[in-house]
Amino acid sequence: MKRITLVSVAILSSMISHAQQNPVMKTNKSVESSDSQRPLSPQQLWELGRVSAEGLSADGKTLIYGVSNFNLDENKSEKNLFLLSLSDKKVTQFTQDAGSESVIRIDANGDIIYTLKGQLYVKNANGGEAKQLTNVEGGLENVKFSPDGKHILFSKAVLLKKYHSVDKYADLPKSNVFVYDNLDYRHWDSFNHGKFNHPFIASYTEGQLGEAIDLLKDEPFYSPQAPFGGAEDFTWTPDGKAVLYVSKKKFGNEYAVSTNTDIYRYEIATGKTTNLTEGMLGYDTNPTYSPDGNRLSWLSMKTDGFEADKNDIIVFDKSSTQRLNLTSHWDGTVGSFKWSKDNRKIYFTAAVKGTVQLFAVAVPSNFNLKSLPIIEQISEGQFDITGIVGETKDGLVVTSTSMTRATEVYFYDFKSKNRSPLTTVNDKAYAGIIENKVEGRFTKATDGQDLFSWIIYPPNFDPTKKYPTLLYCQGGPQSAVTQTYSLRWNMQLIASQGYIVVAVNRRGMPGWGVKWNADISKDWGGQAIQDYLSAIDDISKESYVDKDRRGAVGASYGGYSVFMLAGVHEGRFKSFISHCGLFDMTSWYGTTEELFFANHDLGGAYWDSANKKTYTDFNPITHIDKWNTPILIFQGGKDYRVPIEQGLEAFQAAQLKGIKSRLVYLPDENHHVLSGQNAQVWQREFFTWLSETL
Repeated sequence: MKRITLVSVAILSSMISHAQQNPVMKTNKSVESSDSQRPLSPQQLWELGRVSAEGLSADGKTLIYGVSNFNLDENKSEKNLFLLSLSDKKVTQFTQDAGSESVIRIDANGDIIYTLKGQLYVKNANGGEAKQLTNVEGGLENVKFSPDGKHILFSKAVLLKKYHSVDKYADLPKSNVFVYDNLDYRHWDSFNHGKFNHPFIASYTEGQLGEAIDLLKDEPFYSPQAPFGGAEDFTWTPDGKAVLYVSKKKFGNEYAVSTNTDIYRYEIATGKTTNLTEGMLGYDTNPTYSPDGNRLSWLSMKTDGFEADKNDIIVFDKSSTQRLNLTSHWDGTVGSFKWSKDNRKIYFTAAVKGTVQLFAVAVPSNFNLKSLPIIEQISEGQFDITGIVGETKDGLVVTSTSMTRATEVYFYDFKSKNRSPLTTVNDKAYAGIIENKVEGRFTKATDGQDLFSWIIYPPNFDPTKKYPTLLYCQGGPQSAVTQTYSLRWNMQLIASQGYIVVAVNRRGMPGWGVKWNADISKDWGGQAIQDYLSAIDDISKESYVDKDRRGAVGASYGGYSVFMLAGVHEGRFKSFISHCGLFDMTSWYGTTEELFFANHDLGGAYWDSANKKTYTDFNPITHIDKWNTPILIFQGGKDYRVPIEQGLEAFQAAQLKGIKSRLVYLPDENHHVLSGQNAQVWQREFFTWLSETL
């Protein structure tokens, strides 16, 4: 019999019942500002400290955290490490060298080993000078020490294929030509130079590295995964005799159409490699041992090609050789996880009802179950839990955000069920920034389902006045709209310029059940677009919404949504903004790189008649005859997920139809905007366009 403890179920039922009588669910009090406070500005957003939790000391008494500060004049970031005593809250700056330090290991004697400019350094938390441990040419990445400290595991790129002419033809060193016979010729924002990230192990003695051994033995596969994999793709076995690593051992066309990563075990003594997840066809990632070393856990998706499939926690028991899916019976998808110190449960994060919360699942002592593992939601509130740092006897150290607060480190108390701040890096900055009111609102969708949105109001919101209102369209399409805090699509920043923002949890988003999340696949232009229209129509019933000044904005699938809405909105909107949006599904299928995504979410190729609706009814380009509204288009030059022709085609069509339109081309940016000064240009163009058109 299934037994799931979800605190939010009862709360949500109450919310929905209330919503049926009153469509607005108030989740915080009206915010009043003082004379010394001002609305958040784009420059202030980038001046905020970016906090990262690096770990807890062995005794659990000290938090090590990082703070990155971006210098807009120099257009670069600087990160330093800090120590926080959890008993007296005393903060000590631990590093101050130029560069960005990241913690690798925290020893019981207080030694903290960290990386700086690709090299290893050590410094004791109790004082003393830092000592450089390595001087390896090219530097080290994704370093992990063996349990006995005598070996290190790290990654580096290996040239295996001569795609670039300077590698293929040594007598033509000034040439710049790429030659390919297979797909995977480019990924995210880089063309394939024939280099593949590989895991290596080497002996380590007082900073000296022995000969490095390539665990992939010159095979043309990636580990860590490209393009975003890191140290979470590696782990040592508890006895230090083997290494586990994640890899998708496919090449060329097979690589481009599959998500089937596996977890491999490499025996150091013999060099033997074993596939631990053979037959598991989707993503298998994040191999992690329990504290006692008796059980191996990882995250797993079932379906090959479905990158946003339900993510489950799998546990393998070494003594019984049994495998158990701890979350298969739970109607949600796991974000990240961490074992409890007593080995009896696993804490994890997951999207739920427009937020990201803490959960715990009991790990049975015996896998021959008569009942399914108990899952409990252990936090609840208008915030996101973005990471689990570590456990103390009274609670968890976590990172957390809200729509009006950037990341800080918090302590979540098990008894009080409250989170309290441990770091206060940005408190001084926020003291001078007006706090925006944020409310949850339920709407009835066209199919009768309850549709949730976050409504973010301008500073000093006055319901007797009228405000321009923006519909925010999220990307993904299977990514959540929660209490996250972005450096670009920042809800507080947009609202602070005088706009009401409607951020909709439309079809396709996690946090509302597995079916809700999956329903958008092969239906991009269907119910999700209707959800957007339902949400804007509902909020427009309020007297404070100026129905003559409504706009729609979004990026990626959100940009696609803007292009679709431009052809079907029937006069609702006066302005559109699309960033790296998909405009012509046919040309997009022919130029994007991760074809597994296109095959799953669109149904497959445009030449397959079974997918006709995707390339006609759900293709923005087929609705261009109805375009008549001003539109701003952002496009990254190095965006290979949604390549450049998408933005250029849309801009050219708008121009030729005589529609007020603007192209903002970012030649050095990918699907995102990573440069601080480019981000400032992006914000200025964004808000200038809105002031011109709304």
